[in-house]
Amino acid sequence: MTQLEDGELQERLGYRFRDARLLEKALTHSSAIPELRAAAESSGGKPGEIEDNERLEFLGDAVLDLLASEHLLSNFPSWSEGQLSRSRAYLVNAQALEIVARKIGIGEFLRLGRGEEKTGGREKAAIIADAMEAVIAAIYLDAGLEAARNVLQRLLFDSALELGGLRIAESDRKSALQELLQGKGRPPADYRLVGETVPDHQKRFYGEVWSVGEFLASGEGSTKKEAEQRAARLALQRLRDAEVSTGTE
Repeated sequence: MTQLEDGELQERLGYRFRDARLLEKALTHSSAIPELRAAAESSGGKPGEIEDNERLEFLGDAVLDLLASEHLLSNFPSWSEGQLSRSRAYLVNAQALEIVARKIGIGEFLRLGRGEEKTGGREKAAIIADAMEAVIAAIYLDAGLEAARNVLQRLLFDSALELGGLRIAESDRKSALQELLQGKGRPPADYRLVGETVPDHQKRFYGEVWSVGEFLASGEGSTKKEAEQRAARLALQRLRDAEVSTGTE
């Protein structure tokens, strides 16, 4: 408990718990339960009261969805339901949670079983992302939605507002282009990989997007998907600029 008692993780979260037991539970992986219960029993404690973080993880998922939805509705009033749904999924997916968890070093504070410890559990993406969800739930139970909102705003949502929301909208570009083309009565876009560079550890992919035989734009990225998304973003910009110039918007 030393690391929890000194408040280091709470400082990184920017939130101090009224009930530190909630934070302790949020950081308890299922692999630790047998050992923790055995230790409690041998010391005359109550092993049945020791729980892992899986139930908190379940609640944290719901709290994240709610607050992410609220955030997107407030900051992007012109977005469609489809854009909002896809962006919410991107904003609170496992990778986004893992990034936040690593940023605050949540792995340092996890309670793991010896087996999980030996196999590098403190660095496993799924374990630390799940723990982050559990911590959000713990904050919600400790002090309500406003406290959870403040922590998420600072650790996750603020960065998503960079460049007017383009960062979280980036994953939506191919879908947005498809919607625009459908609105014009055109078939879905055709994405083509036109080149890639070596060596493998610095590989770059180059892609193009076409529609009905018309070249729309090209893009490059460290993955094929990233190259396609960037091509789609440029194609969207080109088509929208054309609408404005011709007065058909």
